[in-house]
Amino acid sequence: MITQQENIQQDIEEIMDGLKCPKDFICYKSGFKILCKADDMGLESFIACLGSDSSGCKFSISYGGLFFCQCPIRVYVAKNFKK
Repeated sequence: MITQQENIQQDIEEIMDGLKCPKDFICYKSGFKILCKADDMGLESFIACLGSDSSGCKFSISYGGLFFCQCPIRVYVAKNFKK
């Protein structure tokens, strides 16, 4: 029987497959202890970027004076772990 932890691990590995990360998946490798600041605002595929370096991130997009993160791993973590 597959545990919830194994399901999460599998989900994240599937997201990582083929994804190019400029930070070499430091969030994953740190056990999600090293994460950019973000907030889940209820959008399905985006979270709000709260970091000061949001404009330099390849996964951020600007809209209405705010930056939104579209990194699939960061979005997954925000939605599933409330981090």
